[in-house]
Amino acid sequence: MTPPPTPPPSPLPAGDELVLRTLTPAVLAVLVRRGADFAAAEDAVQDALVEAVRAWPKDPPRDPKAWLITVAWRKFLDAARSEAARRRREELVEEQPEAGPAPGVDDTLQLYFLCAHPSLTPSSAVALTLRAVGGLTTRQIAAAYLVPEATMAQRISRAKKTVSGIRFDRPGDVATVLRVLYLVFNEGYSGDIDLAAEAIRLTRQLAAAVDHPEVAGLLALMLLHHARRAGRTSADGAIVPLAEQDRSLWDTTMIAEGVGILQAALARDELGEFQAQAAIAALHADAPTADETDWVQIVEWYDELTRLTDSPVVRLNRAVAVGEADGPRAGLAALAALDDTGLPRYAAVSAYLHERDGDTATAARLYAEAARKATHLAERDHLTRQAARLNARLKEGS
Repeated sequence: MTPPPTPPPSPLPAGDELVLRTLTPAVLAVLVRRGADFAAAEDAVQDALVEAVRAWPKDPPRDPKAWLITVAWRKFLDAARSEAARRRREELVEEQPEAGPAPGVDDTLQLYFLCAHPSLTPSSAVALTLRAVGGLTTRQIAAAYLVPEATMAQRISRAKKTVSGIRFDRPGDVATVLRVLYLVFNEGYSGDIDLAAEAIRLTRQLAAAVDHPEVAGLLALMLLHHARRAGRTSADGAIVPLAEQDRSLWDTTMIAEGVGILQAALARDELGEFQAQAAIAALHADAPTADETDWVQIVEWYDELTRLTDSPVVRLNRAVAVGEADGPRAGLAALAALDDTGLPRYAAVSAYLHERDGDTATAARLYAEAARKATHLAERDHLTRQAARLNARLKEGS
């Protein structure tokens, strides 16, 4: 099957473009529920979106969702009739109504589950979610992930073929969906697509479709992290550590929303890892200054998170919190209990705690080691500067 055409530059206002992207998962889900296989349904929806871009500026529909479903379903029928399996598909089609949309909340939720199916690799699940649920074009997704469009098209095509053979009525795993959305969020910003903002939009959409405390926890976590975004880098793009950030740049409205969502989730007494992470983020956001951070309570939340996940990365972050709450030597003792093999940021955390403990030479060496292991340029530059700062101090003292 040939890939669907990439829509031309849209003459639609930005608000209408967002409407199209928001409606995409519901429309796709209706087609799949009616019997279309995933790949064919996705092609038909993309064709309908192109048609909407052409038609809506002159003749906007009263019911955009019903319009898209009608056009997409007809395009699917046209394609189905031209294929070798025409008779079987037409028999299936005859059993399905062509009227307006049925209630789409459950359908949309199943689409999230399908795009995050365990048979997909994480990268494929992310790409398919952005395409099918987010409504982004292949070109936009490729630009966001800094890969050639042809590479991303192949990735999405393989993912569509994988899930096309999966029954749509299988129960889905919310935890898998949340992990995929968190992967999208952590990509941040690249190209012309703000993936962090896109992940928040999709998580809001998921929260409207399913009443689950961990969905609320992830949404709260995203909002609390995103609220601090303006303070995370300097004008030249350098990383600004949390303790040094200008907190007046933080988005207090977004923080308040995140805290409110978190409190409602915690009140249900069904604690999960995203709620615990959000609670830690809320304590950072609530502190007027770095010195006023409630590190004792943060350690307690890390204890809960360790109990929930037993993740080495969580234990690493807990060591930092212990170092702040009980002193750097306590933090180093917590760090010593971890295996540093392949653990990201181990050397950087060790460097930070050794510096706080007054061991400048060891800290400088570890910062340099951490810089060599860093995979992101901004992080590597930050760690290199930390090593240079301490080496300069050692020279001054010699």
